[in-house]
Amino acid sequence: MDHSGHGTTMDLPPFTLGRGLEYSPDLFFLTGCLVALALYGWGVVRLRRRGDAWGVGRAVAFVLGVLTIALVMCTGLNDYGMVMFSVHMVQHMVISMVSPILLLLGAPVTLALRALPVAGRGIDGKSRKGPRELLLALLHSRYVRIVTHPAFTIPLFIASLYGLYFTPLFDFLMGSKPGHIAMMVHFLGVGLIFFWPIMGIDPGPHRPGYVMRMLELFAGMPFHAFFGIALMMASEPMVKAYENPSASLGIDALTDQNAAGGIAWAFSEIPSVLVLVALVYQWYHSEQRQAKRSDRAADRDGDRELAEYNAYLASLQARGR
Repeated sequence: MDHSGHGTTMDLPPFTLGRGLEYSPDLFFLTGCLVALALYGWGVVRLRRRGDAWGVGRAVAFVLGVLTIALVMCTGLNDYGMVMFSVHMVQHMVISMVSPILLLLGAPVTLALRALPVAGRGIDGKSRKGPRELLLALLHSRYVRIVTHPAFTIPLFIASLYGLYFTPLFDFLMGSKPGHIAMMVHFLGVGLIFFWPIMGIDPGPHRPGYVMRMLELFAGMPFHAFFGIALMMASEPMVKAYENPSASLGIDALTDQNAAGGIAWAFSEIPSVLVLVALVYQWYHSEQRQAKRSDRAADRDGDRELAEYNAYLASLQARGR
């Protein structure tokens, strides 16, 4: 569809689930999804060929994460999202809160670090920098330490709602296809940055304890709920891009905005539960691994003490002879 103007340049029939799920690809996101799946598949195949294992659950989570992006950006949902606030909010919530969680559970950075070859050294004996070394340098950079710190991620997470929808910036971005794509990429990036320190499996500069991670999670979620409530309680349309829906849609702008608010409010709860379950699961397995390490250490200490005691008995026996 023509994305110029405020998303009302093309008449669409009333929204139904069937129309929303019709194939209608955005070339940018379709290409991105296919490239992501291809690179991840290459990494898994490379590990398997050299005899290393990679969890099926991680691969499934990553594929589902990519598919959720394709679901909201390469179907009719993307077309209707340009003219219906409620459908747009589904896109926003999925691509910023569901897709990042699934992608992070797939541990793509860990896969890349294990699959990419080490660059080694050149003829002059100096270390070369290949993709793996550049990725490691990025992970240890000051930039990543800043953008993954809670003092940055939580305000960014909040500003992506209030600073976007309640300012003219949203209308400006909705006025062009590149602007709309940039907005959706921003939503995805913010979600990845926000959830990575909280429940990501990949290595990162900030890995607080599990209780602190839960606090970080719940520090941002109430603002989603407040945002949704503000939309539901508004007595007039708050976003100009959706204040004059096409008559062919058969919707009222204020009713559609209330629905968008309800969607935003609901998504403040559902992903929180999913992340909380993932955190508890990770915490449990972390404690199990720690207990096994402690048991192995205790066994080694016990074996050493037994050997020392046997040596002591042998020395006494030698003295007796």
